[in-house]
Amino acid sequence: MFVGHYGVSFAAKRVAPAVPLWVLFIAVQLLDVAWAPLVLLGIEKVRIVPGITASNPLDLYYMPYTHSLLAALLWSAAALGCCRLATSGSSRTSALVVAAAVFSHWALDFLVHQPDLPLYDNTAKVGLGLWNLPVLALGLEIALLFGGMWLSFQVGVRRRVPTAVFGLVMVAVQAYVFFGPPPVSDKAAAITALAAYAVFAAVIGLFERRPRPREAGAA
Repeated sequence: MFVGHYGVSFAAKRVAPAVPLWVLFIAVQLLDVAWAPLVLLGIEKVRIVPGITASNPLDLYYMPYTHSLLAALLWSAAALGCCRLATSGSSRTSALVVAAAVFSHWALDFLVHQPDLPLYDNTAKVGLGLWNLPVLALGLEIALLFGGMWLSFQVGVRRRVPTAVFGLVMVAVQAYVFFGPPPVSDKAAAITALAAYAVFAAVIGLFERRPRPREAGAA
């Protein structure tokens, strides 16, 4: 799953409005943000195998440090602790929401991945395989993204129209991932993913930035 993860970010904003959206954008992709450099370092492994699923050519055959269930729980706990330490004045609810956002990545991946998500180490792999039903998988991504976005709009997210347009751009990127050419290499896949996560977080951070007085009328 890709853009569907961001639906959790938007929905979480309604529960914890004090947490910046860019933080939630990083949180829901934290497992992949960690996965990319581990692939570049050769610690976790992926092969490009066109046709391995109907919509994703990645054979994610070794990723115990980021995408096992045990690892996801540990990353979530680490996010909880870091959030509490970094913002001593923040509520416990906000820290718990960030931790839950991190874990949501594994839960949503479980729906779409083929059985390549280990429960621990590199064993007992699970996944429901919706990537083999690309229309259904894409529809789920869109529903999660815009459903979460709608929920966030209920707590006064600024710049709703640009945010919705940005959502359409994200869906276009997702469609390209599903139906476009496969990455040229495992390293290219990791670099592209990491760049996308950084750009998406930066853009949503700009949208959420408090406008200056002269901008207020146009925001």
